[in-house]
Amino acid sequence: MIYFMNVNFISDNCNIVNNGQINMDIDEKTLDRAIDKKSDCAFVRFYQWYPKCVSLGRNQKKDINYNNIDIVTRLSGGRALLHDKELTYSVVCPIFEQSVTKSYKEISNCLILGFKNLGIDLEFAHLEHSNSTYCFNTTSRADICYNNKKFIGSAQYRKKGYLLQHGSIPYELDWGLIEELFLEKTNREKIITLNEINDNLSTRQIIEALKTGFVEGFKNINV
Repeated sequence: MIYFMNVNFISDNCNIVNNGQINMDIDEKTLDRAIDKKSDCAFVRFYQWYPKCVSLGRNQKKDINYNNIDIVTRLSGGRALLHDKELTYSVVCPIFEQSVTKSYKEISNCLILGFKNLGIDLEFAHLEHSNSTYCFNTTSRADICYNNKKFIGSAQYRKKGYLLQHGSIPYELDWGLIEELFLEKTNREKIITLNEINDNLSTRQIIEALKTGFVEGFKNINV
């Protein structure tokens, strides 16, 4: 069965750069509004972070010293992440697939389609590993890779028949700061950033390509 869902983009209706708490509040309000209105659409937002911020999964403890860097807790699960030089996406829509993994991959496929418009071929991870505090040191089969290196990390939350999925698309990573914050080595051979793939793309180019990917992807969701 093919499920069609209209896509509304809300990035242009609000400031694309916000602090961590505002970004998480907008995601939560978008989810609650969709639930209240019983919306049958998908709402997609692209945003960035200033100042840099650590986001924790909803089940992670806050009792860690992050050296005066802002800290927020996401609605979604997963592991801690430093948000700095990146583009973040979020999607709110009705639950169209009861399997979390399948719905996660269907939405992530929109990102794959979007980057294909930029001449960048991405794929889902082939292997899983999860013995880490830092998000990009872990991999699930629903994560998006480039040449078998983790490129986009995402997480999902569900509430009253709706889902919120959001994820990080890093332009570059401050390896030293990440290792200082999370007290572990990063496996730099297994992680890649956008600037390493193509450092000539503007944020506007990326957003427009991803918009096309989401429209195309949501026209062909298999349920």
